[in-house]
Formats: sequence, C-alpha cells, structure tokens
Amino acid sequence: MENLVLSIITLFVGAAVFIVGMNMMSSGLRKSTGRGLRKLLKRIRNNRLAGFGIGTTVTTLIQSSAATGVMVIGFIGAGAMTVFQGVSIILGAYVGTTVTGLLAALSSVKISEYFVILAVIGVILMFFKKELVKNIGEVLAGVGILFFGLATMSGAIKNNEDLINGIQTFVSSVNFPLLLLLIGAVVTALLQSSSASIGLTVAMVGSGAIQFQDAIYLVLGATIGTVITLLIQTIGGNVNVKRTGLIVLIIRVLAALVALAICWPLVGYIANGFNAVFGDTKEGHALSLAIFHIIYNVIFMLAALPFIGPVEKIANKFIKDKEEEKMKASLKFIDNHLLDTPTVAMMQVKREIINMMHLSYDNLILGYKRILYQDNSKDKELIETEDKIDYINNAITQFLINLTHNVSLKDEKTLGSFFHVVNDIERIGDHAYNFYESSLKMVDNDLAFSDIAKKEFDSMFDVICQMFDLTFVIFHDKSKESLKKLHDLEDQTDDLKNALSSAHYERIQKKTCKVENSPFYTTLVSELERVADHLVNIGYSIVNPTGDDPTEKLAEKYE
Repeated sequence: MENLVLSIITLFVGAAVFIVGMNMMSSGLRKSTGRGLRKLLKRIRNNRLAGFGIGTTVTTLIQSSAATGVMVIGFIGAGAMTVFQGVSIILGAYVGTTVTGLLAALSSVKISEYFVILAVIGVILMFFKKELVKNIGEVLAGVGILFFGLATMSGAIKNNEDLINGIQTFVSSVNFPLLLLLIGAVVTALLQSSSASIGLTVAMVGSGAIQFQDAIYLVLGATIGTVITLLIQTIGGNVNVKRTGLIVLIIRVLAALVALAICWPLVGYIANGFNAVFGDTKEGHALSLAIFHIIYNVIFMLAALPFIGPVEKIANKFIKDKEEEKMKASLKFIDNHLLDTPTVAMMQVKREIINMMHLSYDNLILGYKRILYQDNSKDKELIETEDKIDYINNAITQFLINLTHNVSLKDEKTLGSFFHVVNDIERIGDHAYNFYESSLKMVDNDLAFSDIAKKEFDSMFDVICQMFDLTFVIFHDKSKESLKKLHDLEDQTDDLKNALSSAHYERIQKKTCKVENSPFYTTLVSELERVADHLVNIGYSIVNPTGDDPTEKLAEKYE
C-alpha cells in the first residue's frame, strides 16, 4: 500500500514537472519569436485556410495552443481581428500543439533518456547576458525538464504493478466510450492543459496501464477539455471574445462526438491498422496514440473550417450584443420583412429617414451648445446619438439596396434620391460630433468664445434651425415653394458666414478677441454653413427625385 501511494505521488509529481517544462519551453519560444508571430497573426484576412496554416505554424513553434489563444483573444478584443479570423487560427493551433503528444511518445525510446541533459545545458545558457542565448537556454531547459517529467510519470506507472492493475480495473469498470470521453475532458479541464493530459495518457499506454482502444476515447475527451483554458481567457472580454470561445467549444464538442461515433464501432480495425504500422508493443501503442491524435486534429479541424460561419450565427443568437440590440432599438420603422411589400416599405423607409433627421437635429443642438457653453453634462447622450445615427445610416442604406430590386422604375429613382438624403443627414450628424471634439480642444487650451461671438453664432444658428423646420415640411408637402424658401435661407447663411468672419478678424486687429480662438471660430462658422448646404441638398432630393430642377435659380446652383 505504501508503494502504491508513493507511485501515485510520483505520478503527479511527474505530471507537474512535465507542465513546468512545457511552460518553460513555450515561454522561451515566445520570447524568441514573439514579435514575428504577432505580425504573422495580424496578416490574416478572411482566408480560413491561411488562418488555419498560421495557427498551426505559430503553435508548432511555441508549443502552446493556450499562448496562441491568448494572442488571438487579445487581437479580437482590440478589434484588430474578426471572430471568423480568430477561430480559424485557433483551430490551426490545436493541430500545432499535437507535437507535444509526439514528444511524449518518443519518451519511451531509449535515446530520449539523454534528452534530459538538455535541462543542464539550458540552465547554463540562461546565465548568459545575451537575450537570445538566454531564451534558447530557456527552451532547452524546458525540453529537458519536459522529458524528465515524462520519464517520471512513465516510471511511476511501470514500477508499480498495483498502480497498473488499479488503472486497468478503473478503465475496465467504466468500459463505456462516452464515459471515457467525459473522463478525458474533465481531467484535461482540471489540468488546464491538453498537452499534460495527452502526455499522461501516452505514458499510461506506453507502460501498459491502459489499452490503446480505451486511450482513443480519453484523447477525444482531452480535445474538449482543452477549450476550458480558452473559455477562462474570455471571461471579462467583449461580446466577440465570448462568441469566439463558444464557437470553438461547439466545434470541438461536435468534432469529438462525430469521431466517437466513427471510432466506437470500428475501434478494433483502427487498433489493428496502427499495430500493423507501428508494431503491437507498448512503445508502438504509445506512438500510435500520438499519431492518432495528430491525424484526428488535422482531419477534423480542417473539416470544421467550412462550418465556422454557420456556427458563428448560432453563437450570435446565444450571446447577443447588448450594444447592438440597443442600436437596433433605434430603428423605428423598417424591417426586412417589409421588403415583400414594396409600397409599404417605401412609406416606412421615408419615416425612418425622418427619424434619423430628428436625431441629427437634436445632436446638432447638443453639439452647438457644447462648443458654445462647454457644458459636458450631455456628452454621453451626444456620443450615443452619434452612434445611433451611424447605425441607422448603415441600416437604411442596406434596406434601400435590398428594396431596389422589388420596386418600379419610378420608385427606383425615388430610392436613389433617398441614398443622397441619408448621406447628407449622416454628414450633419458628423458636424455635430465635430463641435463636441472642437469643444474638448478648447477646454484643453483654456479657451472660450466671447459673448459677442456667441451672439453672432446664435444669429447664424437660428437660420439653421429655421432650415431644419422647413426641411421637415418639405418631407411632407414636397412643394417647390418650400424649397425656394429653404434656398433663400441657405443664401442667408452664406452672407452670414462672410459677415461673421469679417467681424471676427476686425476684433482680432483691435485686439478685443484672442487670436488663439481663430481656428475654432472659423471652423464653427464654416461647419454651420456646410450644414445649411446639406439641408438644401436634402430638400432638393426630396422635391425632385428625378433630377429635374424646380427653378432656374436652383438649376444654376447645382450645375
């Protein structure tokens, strides 16, 4: 009994040493190739095979799917990589990490005993000052310690018949592939390392404690349990990070279950095939298990690539973006179901454009007050409204594109004018946000507009507000008379721009106004004048979607 307890303790010590060696090797490799690997990861676009290849390459070099996962999760969280790109890389990483299982199988080969000496060489190199030499030393030390851990695990099992019998009895009592798969998943989840659990399983097979057929199911379970490490990394991440974790989990579970369904009835034939190639010995079984692990990951992870998109849609339904849902709530009138009824859709899209126009008007008022009075109490509302305007702009644009195929030629021209209207409204929203950003700069530079300047701005902004009101009228009556009034008000803003600019420079000459205010003053006047231009454009597009000029004056204006 005492020997059994000692062997179990030695087995766990060997597993701990193996994990330390693996982490040390991985750390040294990351330090040696870190920057290059990050650049390599960033280059991936939406080519899933390229992503898979990069994931495999990177993880083969650093021998840690967890480390690759950390980098990928970091890129996704920062918005530098899409979920689609990240998942393809992570699936490749699971192929790259299978090399550790192969190293575990090689530990049963006699020459592997000499690999332990690498730990001594590595430690010596780690005392050198040169960074590259130190990193190489860390890698070599890690490899040596890794093999020492494997040798310790294998020795603990081989040297105790009671432990071998106990493991065999436990596995035989389970004697159900699905349960063995679950055990493999749980053990790997607890160790948080598929390399450690696979290494342990290979060592058990190599010592004869577990049959090759049973070990197959444990390995399949380990491929599920390894996702736990990735899921832990996603805690506290954004929506895309969490979706990435769920997608990988779904793919790994489905792949393992499909492989289980294939291997279960054919396990005898599979075992005979591997025995014929690698030999019907304990060492041959260990190598066979490592090769099976590689073959499984290569075939099933490659097969999973075409399903990343569909699984991503499932993940999107389970993990909803609260911010996106909030943005969707800003859409009041349009929905893709309306595309089947073009007449209703035409009416509703116009109402949605008016909704967007109101948001743009409200934000322009907030932005104007922000730069004039530097009151930051409405900043959050201003920023959120700008996001809503951008979202509605994209939603309406896509809706119009889809609707174009279902309408008559006349309505198609109207939809064409709506594209211009939406663009002008969005630009007005941008000007409102520009006011906010200019205000921040003024505060940073301890600048503020004088009371005289504020009155001048108010005179121009009053005209802009009249133009907004008139534009809403045009949405309803489409009259050329209203458009003429709108055009006259726009002429007023042109005159005011010139008058205000002249008055400002006159005050500077008299030194009654700070010259530092000039960039902000002229920018505000110019942006207000541009808002007026956008409002006239909107009125023109609504009244004349066919492009015919309502008046000769307007024709000259838009030549």
